[in-house]
Amino acid sequence: MMIEEIRTRLYELQDIKYRDFQSGLIPTAEKEMFIGVRTPALRKYAKELAKTEGIDEFLNDLPHKYFDENQLHAFIISEIKDYVECVKQVDRFLPFVDNWATCDQMSPGIFKKHKDELSKEIYKWLESDKTYTIRFAIGMLMQHYLDGEFDTKYLERVSSIRSEEYYVNMMIAWYFATALAKQYESTILYIQDRRLDVWTHNKTIQKAIESYRITDEAKEYLRGLKIKT
Repeated sequence: MMIEEIRTRLYELQDIKYRDFQSGLIPTAEKEMFIGVRTPALRKYAKELAKTEGIDEFLNDLPHKYFDENQLHAFIISEIKDYVECVKQVDRFLPFVDNWATCDQMSPGIFKKHKDELSKEIYKWLESDKTYTIRFAIGMLMQHYLDGEFDTKYLERVSSIRSEEYYVNMMIAWYFATALAKQYESTILYIQDRRLDVWTHNKTIQKAIESYRITDEAKEYLRGLKIKT
C-alpha cells in the first residue's frame, strides 16, 4: 500500500519538461525510468516520509522501478538520525545505486558526528566491485576528511584505485582537485609524482584550474604538470 501511495504522489509531483531535461543528464538510465520530480520536491517529500511509520516497506522494496524512487530513497536515508541504522540502510541500498546523481546526492547528516566509525565503513566500500559504491566512498572522503580530519592516508588510498569506470575516475579527479584546494601542500606531491593514471591526472588538473579556490600561481604551476597524450 505504501509503495503504491508513494508512486502516486511522485506522479502528482511530475514535471514533464524537467523529466526530459533530467534524463539527458544521466545517460546510464533509460528515459522510461524517469518520472520527472524536481529535487527540492523530492527532498521535502523525503523529510515527510522519514518520519512515517512503515517506511521500511518502501526501503526494503529493492530494486525500485523509477529513478525518482531511487532519489527519494537516497534522501530518506540522508534523514536517518541513528548512525547504526543509517549505515545499515546505506549498505542495503548501495548495490542498487546505478547512476551518479543518486550516488552523489545521498549524504547522511548523521555521518558528521561519527567520523571515526565512518572511516572504517568507507574503507569497506572502497573494496567493492560496484562502480557507485566506490564512487560513494570517495565522495564521503571528500566531504568529511579534507578539513579537520584530514590525513594523507586517505590521499594514499584513493590514489591507489585503478578502474576502467568513467564515474569512478571522475570522482577520483574531483576528490584530488578538492584536496588541492583544501590541502595543497600534501596533495600537490601526488600530482608531481604522477600517482594517478594519466586520464585522471589530467582531469584533476583541469578541474583544479577551473576552481575559484586555487590561486592563479598554483593554477599556472598545475598547467605545467599536465601529461601530454
